[in-house]
Amino acid sequence: MEKKVVIVTGASKGIGRAIARTLAQAGYRVGIHYNASKGPAEELQRELPDSFLLQADLSQVEGADVIYDFVKKELSSNLYGLVNNAGFTIDNPIFSASLDEFDKIINTNLRNTWYLTKRLSRFFIRKKEGRVVNISSVVGATGNPTQSLYGMTKAGIDNFTKTAAMEFASYNILVNSVAPGFIETDMTTELGDDIKEKILATIPLGRMGRAEEIADVVRFLMESATYITGSVIHVNGGMFSG
Repeated sequence: MEKKVVIVTGASKGIGRAIARTLAQAGYRVGIHYNASKGPAEELQRELPDSFLLQADLSQVEGADVIYDFVKKELSSNLYGLVNNAGFTIDNPIFSASLDEFDKIINTNLRNTWYLTKRLSRFFIRKKEGRVVNISSVVGATGNPTQSLYGMTKAGIDNFTKTAAMEFASYNILVNSVAPGFIETDMTTELGDDIKEKILATIPLGRMGRAEEIADVVRFLMESATYITGSVIHVNGGMFSG
């Protein structure tokens, strides 16, 4: 039997990279999506058996269309899962954030999650089977100073998760969100020691999470959680319980 295919967006670095590795180890054939980080994506592809690359700019609707066209032509019968991980943050107080920043982060974080899911859902519906996991954030639930734009997109993703789960349930398509707290990535390693101390003071477990710990939850939702849909699973060391 051919392997089930799972596409992971934003898979060249950080949490997405860990998710791609973990799903490949679980026996899935992984589609490694990237935009500009070609080198890291190619390195990951060489590491993961049977994986393949998908280059697309998901800040534009044409990027999702590229992925849809590839799936339709090459592997629609084997598509099993989608992990909407691609996104970024803009840290700027409300009074100084710009409309251009608003449009950019809405298009990349929120619109691409909705539109790519919309486009690929027809393959899941046809098979009456599928898994969608959206990567949101604890900030979508708690808010965070200077992250009004980022938090809005992540809260929107969680609401989209709940609605999509209702609409797709009759087709045996399960849709869930994983909301990480503060995770050790390239972005957090650049934070100053004073900022890290303040963050750690808010986490009962007293440490930042690892990308692999997020990936393990995604794997659970992809292969074992047959009666979980429409849920937002918080993975944050106890700083927020949902």
